[in-house]
Amino acid sequence: MQIQRRTLLRAGVGGTIAGALTLADPALAGPRPTVFVAGDSTAATYAVADHPRAGWGQALHVFLHRHVRVVNEALSGASSKSFADLGRLDRILAAIRPGDVLLVSFGHNDEKTTDPARGTLPWTTFQDYLRLYLDGARAAKARPVLVTPVERRRFTADGTPYLSHGEYPDSMRALAEETRTPLVDLTALSFERWGALGPEATKDEFLWLDAGESPNYPDGVQDNTHFQAHGAIEVARLVVAHGRAIPGRNGRALRRTSIPDDVLTWPATRPAES
Repeated sequence: MQIQRRTLLRAGVGGTIAGALTLADPALAGPRPTVFVAGDSTAATYAVADHPRAGWGQALHVFLHRHVRVVNEALSGASSKSFADLGRLDRILAAIRPGDVLLVSFGHNDEKTTDPARGTLPWTTFQDYLRLYLDGARAAKARPVLVTPVERRRFTADGTPYLSHGEYPDSMRALAEETRTPLVDLTALSFERWGALGPEATKDEFLWLDAGESPNYPDGVQDNTHFQAHGAIEVARLVVAHGRAIPGRNGRALRRTSIPDDVLTWPATRPAES
């Protein structure tokens, strides 16, 4: 696996992300359906300097037909609160159109309750901010979809996985039921996947690299929250497979047991920050 990963680290760098646009892109004009992503670093699009780090929003296009566009606005470090307070939600709502889909996935940074710029409480302010996304999308006659936060790589000493997001996923599930919003329970789906893979195999999906394996991480990295390409692709598969409101799902791609890492490319700058 290490040999294969080193080969892939040299592939797919540069250019633009197939299927991913920025909000300023003139290609957004026209009738084709668009999937917008509002989320945090686990979903964000990463640049050449971050390779091979990738977010699941960066890989959504792999499982969608070519007529569907993806605008990935996910932002590293964002919570449901800070994303809205920074004007990122307003950017999406200014561009979203009837029939488009807005995927809303937060929780990782909402949990930082000691940070007044980002922290929310699961049963009050977290739901209050999420309602802004749901109400805004519906006002534009677009379809919101709640996506519970992807689970981190967490194992006990005996290799048993354990949950790390507290009550935030339950809060989102309850809000989805109350507001009759489609839900992708990515917390549960990813937790099941990590448990099936186990502590060692999950390292090939998360951003675990040996020293010298990537010039962007010369000392190596052991990141139990973020993904490299293979993990981003497989998490995107979970989102699309279970997101029945997402337009243009590519059944053939979803059925493929293996997707090569080099279907992803890394732009010179992060589209969501340009």
